[in-house]
Amino acid sequence: MNAFASSEPQLHAALNGDRDHPGTPRSPQTIAAEARAAVDAGAQVVHLHPFAVSGRQTFDAEAVAETLREVRIACPEIPISVSTAAEIEPDPQRRLALIAEWTQLPDLVSANQGEAGIREVCELLLGRGVAIEAGLLSVDDAAAFVDSGLADRCRRVLVEPTVTDPDGALAQAAAIERVLAEAGIDLPQVHHGEGIASWVVNARAVRRGHGIRTGLEDTPVLIDGTQAAGNGELIAVAAGLLAELRP
Repeated sequence: MNAFASSEPQLHAALNGDRDHPGTPRSPQTIAAEARAAVDAGAQVVHLHPFAVSGRQTFDAEAVAETLREVRIACPEIPISVSTAAEIEPDPQRRLALIAEWTQLPDLVSANQGEAGIREVCELLLGRGVAIEAGLLSVDDAAAFVDSGLADRCRRVLVEPTVTDPDGALAQAAAIERVLAEAGIDLPQVHHGEGIASWVVNARAVRRGHGIRTGLEDTPVLIDGTQAAGNGELIAVAAGLLAELRP
């Protein structure tokens, strides 16, 4: 089923980021292979960070294009989300200029709402037909998103508590969700956390009828704390959570 058309809670795979893990994919070919493994395990959307030959994350148009081509060959009809995070290029104007040069476009981008210049990035990509996943890493991000007026132009919201303590992550996810509810924003939500806390955030989200995300960008470990082999194993565990806990 096309993930754009589904009304069911979705399972997203976050394939890499700059995670220090032996299985983290960085080349277009290894990213595509990990995307295929994630999709085979149940992922409906794949999220990725392109890398330059130097091994650094990049917004370079050629690297983005090559990565998108490889993933689309490996995973036809699967929506692809690309990061626009400031950690890749901290200068807002430089980031905007690099993204404006993209020749191959993803289906979606994640756009962290607390970052300087993110409104301009969203406007640029919306104008080119790219859907926006609004990333909310904190209550302040959620409040900024409410005030931005972008909600009715976004595909979904990513609820992304950053604290690694499980209890703290649960509290942060609940607080972000509350801000959205009080503002009447009813966009589909996809929740994830960081490290071991990601799993309790996922379980809470499933019980509340939301989508979830996992993968090496979010956590290198399984629910019991042992190191995951790769994205396929992480997604398989998350698919099990969805099957077990979905209301």
